[in-house]
Amino acid sequence: MSKLLEQINQDLVKAMKAKNAEELSVLRMLIAALRNKEITLRKDGQAVQLSDEQAQEVAANEIKKRRDSAEAYTAGGRPELAGKENAEIKILEKYLPEQMTDDELKKIVQAVIASGQAGFGKVMRQTMARVKGKADGVKVGEIVKKLLVK
Repeated sequence: MSKLLEQINQDLVKAMKAKNAEELSVLRMLIAALRNKEITLRKDGQAVQLSDEQAQEVAANEIKKRRDSAEAYTAGGRPELAGKENAEIKILEKYLPEQMTDDELKKIVQAVIASGQAGFGKVMRQTMARVKGKADGVKVGEIVKKLLVK
């Protein structure tokens, strides 16, 4: 079992003992999403253990779903539900590596552009390979657009 999965299970036990219903719900959902990912990766009926990177990818996908939901709730005039989604995001973010700042991302994008890459798709592909898991694709896309327009 990967270190991240062990940490999630330990946090689940802590949430149970503390009777923290919100965190407990989010962690159970995350564990279910991780199990679903394991099932989709099975080969010839053989169980597959997720690596920390794969588990972080699942957590990032869950965060993205919640961000989209929070935006929809805000646009629909339901700030209480948007607040609930944002609280869930805070819980899930504990399982991601520290996110890069805009300045760090700009330096990486500039380095990719300087290496001779031209075109939005090529720059995005190279940049995302370098920052894998440490930056949101939307944020990277915005920075790439700004720097390519210059």
